[in-house]
Amino acid sequence: MTSVASARQLDATVFRGDVIGPADDGYDTHRAVWNGAFDRHPAVIIRCAGVADVIAAVNFATSSGLPIAVRSGGHSFAGLSVADDAVMIDLSPMRGVRVDPQRRTARVQAGVLLGELDHETQAFGLAVPSGVVTHTGVAGLTLGGGIGWTMRHHGLTIDQLRRVDLVTADGSFVQASADENADLFWGIRGGGGNFGIVTEFEFHCVPLGPQVLSGPVIWPMQRSVEVMRFYRDWCADAPDELMTAIVHRKAPPLPMIPSELHGTPVVMVIPCWSGDIEAGESFIRPLRRFGHPAVDACAPTPFVAHQAMFDPSFPAGRWYYTRSCDVDELSDEVIEITAEHSLRVASPLTSFPIWQRGGALARVGDDETAFGGRTAGFTYNITGCTEAAAGFDEERDWVRGFWSALKPWHAGVYVNFLGEEETDRVRQAYGPAKYERLRLLKAKYDPQNVFRLNQNIAPS
Repeated sequence: MTSVASARQLDATVFRGDVIGPADDGYDTHRAVWNGAFDRHPAVIIRCAGVADVIAAVNFATSSGLPIAVRSGGHSFAGLSVADDAVMIDLSPMRGVRVDPQRRTARVQAGVLLGELDHETQAFGLAVPSGVVTHTGVAGLTLGGGIGWTMRHHGLTIDQLRRVDLVTADGSFVQASADENADLFWGIRGGGGNFGIVTEFEFHCVPLGPQVLSGPVIWPMQRSVEVMRFYRDWCADAPDELMTAIVHRKAPPLPMIPSELHGTPVVMVIPCWSGDIEAGESFIRPLRRFGHPAVDACAPTPFVAHQAMFDPSFPAGRWYYTRSCDVDELSDEVIEITAEHSLRVASPLTSFPIWQRGGALARVGDDETAFGGRTAGFTYNITGCTEAAAGFDEERDWVRGFWSALKPWHAGVYVNFLGEEETDRVRQAYGPAKYERLRLLKAKYDPQNVFRLNQNIAPS
């Protein structure tokens, strides 16, 4: 293949990373992404060791005329990190993290995973607000906004972002911050990978941990309506220190769950209190006493352990399908629909969360970043999961039916929870005015839409 041969010449001259073609050892390993439902074959995989490699890879891809897929953590629901007959620019070898505990900053390369960032920051009692599965890539999470377990207390990941280094479509290296290329800095905070390849992030770190008060409180799913109604009223005036998720699923065979519940439908509320533990115990107590829960596993927990809580439910290689939406509130109608559809789940691996919003993330002005939907009440991440192809169509149909039933209450969508969906859904993630502003920014930094294998914003 000519493109692979050309890439090998690049490798022999200016490239420090690895260039892998379809016939090479490691090709199948490095083309694989988290969502096993996608089995794609890039023309060549270019694994970058640093910024110079990224520049060389972008220049090679544009001169060859091949599309570019960018991989950091490879964790997108839509499998956008890899594409057939494309140049896959793999940032995963770039794993450096440097924490400055005096300035409370962290410089993070584009291949770093959330668990690796937590490991470095927690050594100093610090954290960067981030997501909920530790093998998620920092880059993709941040560029979409970054919702997670501390967002009500400390905002989204982008709310602690201070600077980025970025390679544009013409191979130029630029920096963006509030003081330099401020228009680009606005756009990358929520606009995804549309404007270039970010090679390094600088974050402000917040004091956190080492322990949080967290863990699931579980009831049989048949009680979902009463549990969700209680939950809605209980968390309505919650302080910022409390973040919660409601999860419906079949109970996994974990030691904390009695064996007689294994495989049965359950509803759980998972709190994460990131403030004073004693104050958290007091606030969470009514939830733990409501309706005699079957399991109460809420306890002081190391923050890094809490961050990894969902890892067993979302391992790499399983088949995932998701549709997402924000809702303003958990009305009685929304609760009834949620309970009804949750009882129809067939796969024991399907586990879908409803994320509480509000708090600090809602107090940032909507126009301050490209991220859309700061005022939503809750985010539905309706995700079906199977081990492989068997049963996947059934779970996908369940997801679509559930999402459609909620359509009258849709109030936006989180761009990182989009699958392979139509342009209108991307527009809905930002709203019409912000979307047009992003299109103008795209025309400035990527007028040929070189970076289009993403939740794409076409240049105006």
